[in-house]
Amino acid sequence: MQPFPNLVPPTWLADHLNDTNLVIVDCCFALAEPHQGREQYAAGHIPGAWYLDLNRDLSGPVQSHGGRHPLPNLDVFRAVLERIGVSSQTPTGPTRVVAYDDSRFAFAARLWWLLKYLGHEPVAVLDGGWSAWQQGGYPIATALPTSQPGQFVPSPRTDWVVDIDHVRRHKDEPGVWLIDSRSPERYRGEVEPIDPVAGSIPGATNQFWQEVSTPAGVMRSPEDLAQHWTNLDRAEEAIVYCGSGVTACVNLLSQAVAGKPISKLYVGGWSDWCS
Repeated sequence: MQPFPNLVPPTWLADHLNDTNLVIVDCCFALAEPHQGREQYAAGHIPGAWYLDLNRDLSGPVQSHGGRHPLPNLDVFRAVLERIGVSSQTPTGPTRVVAYDDSRFAFAARLWWLLKYLGHEPVAVLDGGWSAWQQGGYPIATALPTSQPGQFVPSPRTDWVVDIDHVRRHKDEPGVWLIDSRSPERYRGEVEPIDPVAGSIPGATNQFWQEVSTPAGVMRSPEDLAQHWTNLDRAEEAIVYCGSGVTACVNLLSQAVAGKPISKLYVGGWSDWCS
């Protein structure tokens, strides 16, 4: 049995809409308008898709430190996954999950990474996202889905995440590559639209998360991405961060598409560091 890909095109999803062991998740979200994604979902979504909210479902409660989007509580998140029908094992294998958004993978990649981090392998992101689905003329629904509750058993890969202490201790060591995924102007400290302080972690290099896809939200080819991430081959440890551990996951997704081992994630990111 072939491994499930990290990306699927709209044609694949259209052909598999009625698969009994497939869960589709709408992750559309807007940081500046937190209700927008849910309202868009209500107005129309891929048939059978569930809606998961970045703030409510894919993140834990914000504390004084730890960043704007901490990882969700494991028990709470497991209940969310089980509610939408995700199982670690079924007679035909683990539930296959396809996530999509309309923001060049920004939020769907967070769910992709969370599931991989918890040991759930068959998870993909829809290439081109909601826009590609609409432009392809595929069906759109407004009805809420129903499914049998799943049984999800998380197996966290705790070595996939690092905290502020780890970054402080190791960022300047030879062989450690610290990667800032934010826009170049935020990385340089010229603007800061979200966090109270502008700048970046000393020693970090910039790999803007939007560089791995086209403006239409289609992922660049595995060959292009392998070239983009060629420095990973020389790094003993690579750590990726962004503002709060969300768009950094797009870089991690692109590393997987390139066939590279994915970097560690500093979830708290700049919002944690500058706090």
